[in-house]
Amino acid sequence: MTRIALVTGGIGGLGTAICTRLAQDGYTVVANHHPSEADAAEAWKKDRADAGFSIDTIAADVSSFEDSARMVNEITAHHGPIDILINCAGITRDKTFKKMEAAQWNAVISVNLNSVFNVTRPVWEGMLERGFGRIVNISSVNGQRGQFGQANYSAAKAGMHGFTMALAQEGASKGVTVNTISPGYVETAMTLAMDETVRNSIISGIPMRRMAQPDEIAAAISFLVSDESAYVTGANLPVNGGLFMH
Repeated sequence: MTRIALVTGGIGGLGTAICTRLAQDGYTVVANHHPSEADAAEAWKKDRADAGFSIDTIAADVSSFEDSARMVNEITAHHGPIDILINCAGITRDKTFKKMEAAQWNAVISVNLNSVFNVTRPVWEGMLERGFGRIVNISSVNGQRGQFGQANYSAAKAGMHGFTMALAQEGASKGVTVNTISPGYVETAMTLAMDETVRNSIISGIPMRRMAQPDEIAAAISFLVSDESAYVTGANLPVNGGLFMH
């Protein structure tokens, strides 16, 4: 029986690589997107099909517990219960702390951290009952080391791994693993749109002298969700080119 994988934020730059890799690995993949991205999701789905990948898409606001539950119920009804969950949805609202407004703090915490609870909660009991589950939370190097102007983002991303470690203990005896991946800077449309001077400055601080390719992050996820990785849980796997070593 084919396992079902849900990737939140699945039509983004990193999400696309993750969805594609999981489809290559033989999973039935569903990519979540925000309801405001309906047209982009339709075009994305067609592009994946043209590349030979049948990947379904579903709209849901993962910052809403109710909408996340509806999404999970719809996927379960259409495809079957979710075996693999990749919590990848995220936003940034960067500001120095003295200029940060409550709305910027709340938006980032809501989308980046609360979403992890909102989407994981409705799939958790089923995973425990079936005796199999793989949850991977996509954090960030800046959740490990902090980053100037990102008190909201760094807090949310650090919180994701605290969630991982606690939940891993609850799932360990039931065959459900929970892990974190903390990417460094990844070459996506967002980082390529940066001012070249800023981008080069970032790259000069990375020991490998380059950003990660999205496929390199996806490969780490492929490893963690595989049957062979059943003994890896509660871990934070850094994929950052040596930018931060802990």
